[in-house]
Amino acid sequence: MSKYKPLLEAVKVKGDNIFSSRSEIIGILAFKLGAMSVSEAKELIKEGIEEGIIEESEEGLIVKVNLIEEEEKKRDIFGEIVEYLAKELNLTELEVMEEIKRLEERYGNLDKKLLAYLYGLEKGLDMSKFKEELENGGNYYAED
Repeated sequence: MSKYKPLLEAVKVKGDNIFSSRSEIIGILAFKLGAMSVSEAKELIKEGIEEGIIEESEEGLIVKVNLIEEEEKKRDIFGEIVEYLAKELNLTELEVMEEIKRLEERYGNLDKKLLAYLYGLEKGLDMSKFKEELENGGNYYAED
């Protein structure tokens, strides 16, 4: 799960992606949703601003819902691939992640989804169910 998913919930609760202040977001995250503590909410907002997920403007704090949803989708397909590989290869998900890390050392700075896909192909698995979604993903270089 993306660390910014609670912000999506806060947007749903408010019914808008523009918050008048940090206090408003903190109140929703910590008290209405009970998703985290006040200090965790403050840290999430700080990181969100640094990473461009939250934009500070004259209107207030704007949560960029589309960026969070894109990140969620990326994580979801990676998680699905790892789960599939673990099941098919009779490994734990942690072992699969370690193997993907080894591929990263070999292939360089490629997206983890693509590395997981390549690992499955290398092991002779049918990875066709992930192919179309990966092809539509676009950028295969890791985004740091």
